[in-house]
Amino acid sequence: MNTIHWIYLFLAGFLEIGFTTSMKLMDGHKNIPWSIAFYVCVILSFGFLQEAAKSLPLGTAYAVWTGIGAAGTFIVGVLFFNDPSILLRWLGVSLIILGVVFLKVA
Repeated sequence: MNTIHWIYLFLAGFLEIGFTTSMKLMDGHKNIPWSIAFYVCVILSFGFLQEAAKSLPLGTAYAVWTGIGAAGTFIVGVLFFNDPSILLRWLGVSLIILGVVFLKVA
């Protein structure tokens, strides 16, 4: 497995955070800058995921991509959108991160 493919995968995951955040802010395509940001992030995220999946196991690549996106989007929601920040939610996101770490190590 090539290190560059892991870098692509992490970029794809962070871009997923970008597109979910942009989706929240684009107001049904009424906010043009956030709509553009959404589509740019979606296209780049899927592009990097596709490149990563050329070398990494597909299931691992998809799980890591969604894990980064889910955990990152959760944290963005708590920090910037006043999403609930209770212990059980943090435990849940911690389990997602732990699962991603196990997939990377395995």
